[in-house]
Amino acid sequence: MTLLERIHGAYVHNRRVEALARQIGELLPMHARVLDVGCGDGRLARRIQERRSDISIRGIDVLVRPEAHIPVSAFDGARIPEADESVDVVMFVDVLHHTADPMVLLREATRVAAQGIVIKDHLCEGAFAAPILRFMDRVGNRRHGVAVPYNYWRQQQWDCALTQLGVTPEVWKTRLGLYPFPANLAFERSLHFLTLLRPVKKSQYECALHTDKALV
Repeated sequence: MTLLERIHGAYVHNRRVEALARQIGELLPMHARVLDVGCGDGRLARRIQERRSDISIRGIDVLVRPEAHIPVSAFDGARIPEADESVDVVMFVDVLHHTADPMVLLREATRVAAQGIVIKDHLCEGAFAAPILRFMDRVGNRRHGVAVPYNYWRQQQWDCALTQLGVTPEVWKTRLGLYPFPANLAFERSLHFLTLLRPVKKSQYECALHTDKALV
């Protein structure tokens, strides 16, 4: 582990876990059954569960770590091995930008989740956003052997994807307080977001599709 990685672990990682545990915990419905896709060591999921004793969380990952803090099963990174609407909430925390095509897992999440989808990920918007995000990814993930294809979406790409999936943000936050001052000036900005997605009512979704076709 490099000096930079040790600094990241001591001053950023712990703060990130606590900040996200609090904010994600506030989004989850009562007594929710949560599936954490790409859960890593499960530390964040455990902290969420400690704050919300009414919920249950289990994880799946392509790399199952022996020291995981929650029950974790292996999966192929594409198909979520769960039945339709078999969990209440599917959660992706800094996972989708590590995939070649985020829509693959997003479609799976809409199939599996009965109530909603929680996503924490990045927005590639603003000056120097792409190189800053790549730097953060290397520091946070290189030593764990996690794939880093740097697949960061712009806001417009997220908006288009959510329309295609038939989901709408009930919550969309870009100020998450993940970094202490002065690191937040470079690494926070609007580079991160947290959202709770809910299915659009069928009648509304069909109307949106008809509107889109009419505009073509």
